[in-house]
Amino acid sequence: MDDGQAHLTDDNIFDLDADRLREECGVFGIFGHPEAAAITALGLHALQHRGQEAAGIVAFDGHRFNSERRLGLVGDHFSKASTIDRLPGTAAIGHVRYSTTGETILRNVQPLFAELSSGGFAVAHNGNLTNGLTLRRELVLEGALYQSTSDTEAILHLVARSRKPRITERFIDALRELEGAYSLVVLTNKKLIGARDPLGIRPLVLGQLNGCYILASETCALDIIGAHFVRDIENGEIVVISEDGIESLHPFPRMPARPCIFEYIYFARPDSIVHGRSVYDVRKAMGAQLAREMPVDADVIVPVPDSGVPAGIGYAQTSGIPFELGIIRNHYVGRTFIQPTQTVRELGVRLKHNANRSVIEGKRVVLIDDSIVRGTTSVKIVQMIREAGAKEVHFRISSPPITHPDYYGIDTPERDKLLAATHTLEEMRQYIGCDSLAFLSVEGIYRAMGEPGRDPLRPQFTDHCFTGQYPTHLTDVSGETKTQLSLLAEAG
Repeated sequence: MDDGQAHLTDDNIFDLDADRLREECGVFGIFGHPEAAAITALGLHALQHRGQEAAGIVAFDGHRFNSERRLGLVGDHFSKASTIDRLPGTAAIGHVRYSTTGETILRNVQPLFAELSSGGFAVAHNGNLTNGLTLRRELVLEGALYQSTSDTEAILHLVARSRKPRITERFIDALRELEGAYSLVVLTNKKLIGARDPLGIRPLVLGQLNGCYILASETCALDIIGAHFVRDIENGEIVVISEDGIESLHPFPRMPARPCIFEYIYFARPDSIVHGRSVYDVRKAMGAQLAREMPVDADVIVPVPDSGVPAGIGYAQTSGIPFELGIIRNHYVGRTFIQPTQTVRELGVRLKHNANRSVIEGKRVVLIDDSIVRGTTSVKIVQMIREAGAKEVHFRISSPPITHPDYYGIDTPERDKLLAATHTLEEMRQYIGCDSLAFLSVEGIYRAMGEPGRDPLRPQFTDHCFTGQYPTHLTDVSGETKTQLSLLAEAG
């Protein structure tokens, strides 16, 4: 797409997920439980939506660390008793992965592990280091031997090189060198450690199960194991869990939190609570706000499943237009379903979505979706709705236009491949083939979040995909070498 235009090709029609924002990663950790690995596997099941390429667990049995890392889904590998039996111990951390840096190969699967002078050290990371490549170049020049192509490995090398006497201090030393977004869980011989970046871009929560502390990316991972939610880990906070209890550290300058707004729009599971807000309720509120801002005279509201469903309900309740499941999703189709023969390519999105003709035929349809990335899937869905007999097709998007790429753990295309970055609204409408197209405003999404509006000087959320206002320095993009901590110190 060198001309900056979005095109339908055989490859991106067949790749059913190519036109979606890819999930990031999910982390989980537990300390002091006799079935730590089994509990971790269950937690990773609940976080599977955050990454489907690979999964891994590292457990410590008091004498040695044991690791199982696999390509594929959690249930493909960690539902077997034989696998869990190879992970004895009362402490464990786990990770589900969608790669935003590094190839999908086994040596990149997390948690990453290394034997340091102080003992074993395992780390799992959700987010992306915007100076990861720069750190890699510097560390390799100084003699570091990288075993993966993941940005997370820099943390291992930085901890190993720290001259601080205690492992927690060495870990903090390493974090001072990092730029970007991170929620981390770390397992050592004696501790489970959790950390969030100074702006709290990626989520991390603290839970408790029968007196055992748990760290997880989302509250839904606590629900599946019957644990109760204690609190969110604060932005810039480090929690150290050991046999002595839990300790909270704040080694960085205090900053207002700026969590990623896409957790609410798309990434988090609807049944999760993120920073005190129900994700499901927020998505309904986004749909309701969209109905107030961009009404349309129509007969039926149809969500694009599954992510458009809560917003579709909110739009229908506010507009008074009936809500119907006009698109039925096949949940059993993956990206590698069968070889992409010409026949399969021609089927396109019908492998994953099918129109429910009985509620569409002869109707003026409002399609509700959470976002438009390249727009190729939207073209096929609108075409499918028209072929099912819709009289009119109006597209409403419950987030603002995505005009800038992400560098914090969301796999977005380059800017010239984002439809909204290269087309006017009318050009987008014509390309997609709908009768009208409208997006929720930036101010509207803040109102749906319960905020009076967006603070232009200190936005309450990380919303750069809509505004271009990145919350941290982007060393690998700019080529400069300023670290996140020095930037925060200046800002504070």
